[in-house]
Amino acid sequence: MDQAESSPLGGQPDRRQRRDQESKPLRPSSADANLDHPVVVGYDGSSSSRNALAYAAGVARRLSRPLVIVHVTPGVYCEPLTGQVIGAPRARAETERWVRAELAEVCDCRGVAVRVIMRHGNAARELSTAADELSADALVIGAPQHCWHRVAGSVPGWLARHARCPVIVVP
Repeated sequence: MDQAESSPLGGQPDRRQRRDQESKPLRPSSADANLDHPVVVGYDGSSSSRNALAYAAGVARRLSRPLVIVHVTPGVYCEPLTGQVIGAPRARAETERWVRAELAEVCDCRGVAVRVIMRHGNAARELSTAADELSADALVIGAPQHCWHRVAGSVPGWLARHARCPVIVVP
């Protein structure tokens, strides 16, 4: 009796499950039909995320993959006592223009299909979800710049533990 057949490694499907999965055709949604295993990069405007953006564009060009830039905003926050809006999200079109202008400054992306996605919520969870939904080949993110991230944790640290694709942290 073959040991590998009787008990597959944890998390790996056995042969019957693999056959069933392979027989089902994968159908991407119409919006993502042109995104074949993209390189996903998180961008927030910091210097390390600019470096990550340039690196991800280079990886996408070398792998002949599309580049998906994910910009995550925490949402709208109001001051509890006065109700004053502290952080209102930018308009989608304005944010997309800003991100594309930043991309044009850091590198030349001719020949690379680029898509900008905006998300609201927790940056680590939203980046992981976007990479998972798009079946990303890699997730590129800038390194945290503050020393308190070593104590409190960071987005790259969380992604390294929870993302389902390779995570590249760029200084």
